[in-house]
Amino acid sequence: MTEKITAFIKKETVLCVSLVLAAISSFWVAPDREYLGYIDFRTLAILFCLMCVMAGLQQIGVFGQIAQKLLEHVRSGQSLILTLVLLCFFSSMLITNDVALITFVPFTFTVLDLLGETHKKRLLLPVVVMQTIAANLGSMLTPIGNPQNLYLYGKAGLSVRAFLGLMMPYTILSLVLLMGWSILQGRTCPKDFKLKNALGQEQAEQEKDANTTLYSLIMYLILFILCLLAVGHILPWQAIFCVVLLVLAAADRQVLAKVDYSLLLTFAGFFIFIGNVGRIPLFCDFLQNVITGREVYTAIIASQVISNVPAALLLSGFTEDFAGLIIGTNLGGLGTLIASMASLISYKYVAKEDGGRKGAYILLFTVANVCFLVALIALNMWIAS
Repeated sequence: MTEKITAFIKKETVLCVSLVLAAISSFWVAPDREYLGYIDFRTLAILFCLMCVMAGLQQIGVFGQIAQKLLEHVRSGQSLILTLVLLCFFSSMLITNDVALITFVPFTFTVLDLLGETHKKRLLLPVVVMQTIAANLGSMLTPIGNPQNLYLYGKAGLSVRAFLGLMMPYTILSLVLLMGWSILQGRTCPKDFKLKNALGQEQAEQEKDANTTLYSLIMYLILFILCLLAVGHILPWQAIFCVVLLVLAAADRQVLAKVDYSLLLTFAGFFIFIGNVGRIPLFCDFLQNVITGREVYTAIIASQVISNVPAALLLSGFTEDFAGLIIGTNLGGLGTLIASMASLISYKYVAKEDGGRKGAYILLFTVANVCFLVALIALNMWIAS
């Protein structure tokens, strides 16, 4: 029993922290009717819907098939590495950073296997590191790219155009840096290689049931469009939540089991903690004094310790500069391995694929993240000057 509890705490550390903080804060502010007002049900509902849709699309192999089609046209080392990295960068804008990594990091292992053991060993760590950075940086452009963007976008009351405009300079610089690295790294690839059938048996099995896949694809694309309309405040989120839940309950119940409910509970725990802390004048005044005027850098620093999603939830209760928090928590996803929880996905895959080089991966990951973070902070300082 003790081992199970320990394993759960290790697996869901952030969830446990959020629930403990919520419980502790309830000793100072006893539960009452105002607790319901703490929770941003709109964010939780839309996040749930998006996770359902992404799980469904991933289940039918849509993202892997797109990657396969792109790689069939690759003819050089530079274009190979560039494709693998930019798949994560651009896809994360719509399918979120964690889904991009869950989909394309294992796919990358398969592709690198086709190059031979020597080339795979040389390329695996740097490519996966850059894919992780690409997913975290690509996701910062859109309100649906990652959980903290969805939450802060709702809090800030920005239009989609304003949000895109806010993050566009950082996204463009990120793209330039990623392309430069990919082209340089691609020079170490062999000049002759074949990348057909990288999906192997999995793709063949999916093609056997093409009619079902097409039906599911149409269904999930329609649900995704409805989710986007809810994000843009065009349709009521309550209606979209009900539609997604009813459609999946009738057509694909298995997807409901693949939703990351621990993330939703983590949000709820932090909502309660933030709400309670906001009703403690002394603590509230202290945090406001620390954060005010320093939103970007406070968010970056906090993200290194508690990751950027909890940092966004925590700091949002003590400042009105949500634009600063959006920038800070997105840039804060760079740095330590836990700065963005999505980064742990890649680390777990690498540990399983090449466990003997976990230390080398963490070192390379940290150095690369710091370099990108310094470049983006310099851009922020230039914009703010």
